[in-house]
Amino acid sequence: MRAMDLTLLTDLYELTMMQGYFKNPTEQVVVFDAFYRKNPCDGGFAIAAGLQQVIEYVRDLHFSPDDVEYLRSLGLFEDDFLEYLRGFHFTGDIYAIPEGTVVFPREPLLKVIAPVMEAQLVETAILNIINHQSLIATKAARVVYAAKGDGIMEFGLRRAQGPDAGIYGARAAVIGGCIGTSNVLTGKMFDVPVKGTHAHSWIMSFPDEYTAFKTYAELYPHACILLVDTYDVLDSGVPNAIRVFKEMKEKDPEFKNYGIRIDSGDLAYLSKEAYKMLDAAGFGDAIISASSDLDEYLIDSLKAQGAKINSWGVGTNLITSKDCPAFGGVYKLAAIKDREDAEFIPKIKLSENSEKVTNPGNKTIFRIYDKATGKIRADLICLADEVFDESKDMIIFDPIETWKKTKIKGGTYTLRELLVPIFHKGLCVYESPSVMEMQEICKKEQETLWPETRRLVNPQEVYVDLSDKLYKIKSELLEEMSMKALQLK
Repeated sequence: MRAMDLTLLTDLYELTMMQGYFKNPTEQVVVFDAFYRKNPCDGGFAIAAGLQQVIEYVRDLHFSPDDVEYLRSLGLFEDDFLEYLRGFHFTGDIYAIPEGTVVFPREPLLKVIAPVMEAQLVETAILNIINHQSLIATKAARVVYAAKGDGIMEFGLRRAQGPDAGIYGARAAVIGGCIGTSNVLTGKMFDVPVKGTHAHSWIMSFPDEYTAFKTYAELYPHACILLVDTYDVLDSGVPNAIRVFKEMKEKDPEFKNYGIRIDSGDLAYLSKEAYKMLDAAGFGDAIISASSDLDEYLIDSLKAQGAKINSWGVGTNLITSKDCPAFGGVYKLAAIKDREDAEFIPKIKLSENSEKVTNPGNKTIFRIYDKATGKIRADLICLADEVFDESKDMIIFDPIETWKKTKIKGGTYTLRELLVPIFHKGLCVYESPSVMEMQEICKKEQETLWPETRRLVNPQEVYVDLSDKLYKIKSELLEEMSMKALQLK
């Protein structure tokens, strides 16, 4: 699957539009923005992910002879266009926010500047990749936050929506903060930790629970987490685990990384009772791991109840982002120029819904940090050629509710441009960090958020504002479009 040519991973209308542009020759170079409108899971932020797979997709983009013959068989495409596709490759520029970065609604996560046919073709795959992986990375970050420093293991492969969702979802989950995954192929492909224990079937395949535990402990003396709820957690599972731990300690005083996993029942009550039993037996340092349909809300609740759990296995609700199964990213035309040396002409999409009105022009994003705390004050979307002086006062305002204004005094803030070059004239100019490096980036990124933005319920939104220059262009385009609409009535 991972070696599959993804060139035809596109919606048919991308190709029919391409043929339309081909038949009506144009030198148009366009700007498309990929962004989302609402944070997933009703949260205060999202985590950018998926860029490395986008890079691989764009770098390998070509139409094979089989692709061309399949398209010919559809009866929609003419010979001259199909011949053009045989030599197709991407020649444009791409800018993107690096993986692991905290992001917010309406700001471009990725920007494509390319001839119109090329920019149109890559839309579907870019959205497919970034939407899925950003969603799972965001969900993972929320689950990790709820665990308050405890380790989260991703183990949802068997419930993922297909192999690729399991592989790349696990990758995204590790970026979001999971300490490892049960998915061995993800571990191999991306050099991330793989973790796991055993199933109930292991226990049931032995004559008794004690023998199953003892056999497992002898096999894995330094990674011995025993599943204690096959029969009865407190009357059978924990006592048998303690018996095995004592025997292993007597045999090897260095016996470590041991503990229990509870996969059913009242996790708060059972974990507290199990801890009492373990502690009384001299194993108060044992890992107490829990699973069983966990998500950030249940983990947060169990923490509030004083559950004695210090390791969490999260599957279905993480790998599928069950309560919010789609990221909602879109890809919109923002500017056009008719020849290479011309200026970009801003374009805008109107809508009855104000949040669906797009931001025009060739843009970039600056993140504004409070100099004293390092926390994010706001993000500023502006035109790509705008320059700002950190020593001067900056007035920012909400682009929809424009009366909401904030003055940031010069010298009290720093700026960081978020979009970085990925492709230049069709060549990749960016080297992705490793997944574990991205995880560290993601952790540091979240530390720049105020606690009010990180809370799981009803978080405070971070302001995403427009520069004065961009706001003026948008307002003028809206007025122009409104006047044209009136003239047509």
